[in-house]
Amino acid sequence: MWPYHPELLARPVPRYTSFPTAAEFSAAVGSVQQAGALADLRGDVSLYLHIPFCEEICWYCGCNTSRVNKAQRLATYLDALHREIALVGGRLRIGGEDGVRVRRIAFGGGSPNAISPLDFVRLVDALTVHMPLYDPVVSVELDPRTLTEDWATVLHCVGVTRASMGVQTFEPRLQAAIGRLQPDASIVRGTDMLRRAGVTSLNFDLMYGLPGQTDDDLAASLARSMELGADRIALFGYAHVPHLIPRQRRIAADDLPDQAARFRMAWNGWRQLTEAGYQPVGFDHFALPGDALAQAALSGRLHRNFQGFTEDAAPVLLGLGASAISAFPGVIVQNEKNSGRYRMLLSQDQLAGTLGVARTEEDRARGQIIEALLCRHEARLVGERMARMLPELVRFSELGLIETSGDMLRIRPDGLPYARTIAALFDPYRQESGRRFSSAV
Repeated sequence: MWPYHPELLARPVPRYTSFPTAAEFSAAVGSVQQAGALADLRGDVSLYLHIPFCEEICWYCGCNTSRVNKAQRLATYLDALHREIALVGGRLRIGGEDGVRVRRIAFGGGSPNAISPLDFVRLVDALTVHMPLYDPVVSVELDPRTLTEDWATVLHCVGVTRASMGVQTFEPRLQAAIGRLQPDASIVRGTDMLRRAGVTSLNFDLMYGLPGQTDDDLAASLARSMELGADRIALFGYAHVPHLIPRQRRIAADDLPDQAARFRMAWNGWRQLTEAGYQPVGFDHFALPGDALAQAALSGRLHRNFQGFTEDAAPVLLGLGASAISAFPGVIVQNEKNSGRYRMLLSQDQLAGTLGVARTEEDRARGQIIEALLCRHEARLVGERMARMLPELVRFSELGLIETSGDMLRIRPDGLPYARTIAALFDPYRQESGRRFSSAV
């Protein structure tokens, strides 16, 4: 088992899907900077479309989503999203060596299948008309509870080859504790449906640290996921932050596993999946050896963005939809979070960016170090960075969690569960910010 040092895990740290993180976003960056970044855009980009609706709201969920209970609200949101697709697409440089090329499209939420299959097709059609698509890889997040046969037909016709289903746990007792009742049969049906539709890389999202969860519960869910043939498994630690996510107040905090139990679960999951032949990816993802994500991890081509660990090497991610985030080399911009205000901005043909952060050269350098540590477990500290960081690293070195050689910092196998904590040492904003994040494990 990994060595357990609770004092190193006591401080909550970000998941670092960007740097600087969303905690540093402010209204000083918005649509003006967004427009400038779009005008300067060249080469390969990826798209992310956010559908902030679900049929039912799970109590644990930290996503920007709401329940689908008013058809008119959903219709007006989709109208606004269509407007944004056209507005952003119209600002992109098209054609030539410097033209923008969309190589990937990801639909997330919420649950994209909270909208109708026909509405989904209409979104894809809008992207085809307004965006410079270059045979993109298309992926989608799905709620298996509301996945119908109509969706299988649509996903096949659109050419979706990657999908992710929110599973969390197969144990009914735990499903009730987090407000997500989901029979085993719905997962089986969804898996079969997606395979028939042509999905060749299927991810299951699972969680540890749930209220009342035991080691056996987690082991059983992992075993069932492998039995169903998941190509990828994302094993997340449940982040209980009811002060930030009010719906989590419905979860009994007294029933949550303590930090030592969470640490043990993370280790047990790691051991079970790797012994079964899954390649570890970063610190909480796993993939079968033939999957593109596993290949990226093995070859050192792994990256990290707002979707988590990815083999996507595009330097720009364009986010479309309420609360979606666009990441450019020099700036990160988040769209208006409130769906009503988002619709209002698009009704006036205005870009929806309202928050963000400008990335300085120092930010970009530190971001590269953080990404390297989380994705490849090593980073080169150029210049005087190593000398400046040695006092911060000495405790980790004494415990055998890291090693240094010249200007290289490497996280040793025993240090893997401390990767986010080590990465946070290179984040100067964490030294000042009082904002709370999720547990480090």
